[in-house]
Amino acid sequence: MADDRPIESAVPPATARILAFGAIVLAGVCGGLIGWKFTALQVDEGSLWPGVGGVVGAVLSAGGVAILAVLVMRAMGEWHTIQETGDPAAARRGRAGTQ
Repeated sequence: MADDRPIESAVPPATARILAFGAIVLAGVCGGLIGWKFTALQVDEGSLWPGVGGVVGAVLSAGGVAILAVLVMRAMGEWHTIQETGDPAAARRGRAGTQ
């Protein structure tokens, strides 16, 4: 007899993904502005370096927040698994079975 339960998905809810995307974009903008201004204060006007500093700041900031967002969403998924099953080791057992 086949198991008729639907396959559980590890995809986070849409709201969490939208909020994570917004946080990554916001961090990129803020990091870009900080990198641009920090570099502009140190070089002469008309130089290309403030733009480079802005791009580097944006990439580093967005990358850091993206890593944190992924970790938070994975932890949120494991927390939901623990709440649904009532077993703290359920998330680890499920991950070990797929490897």
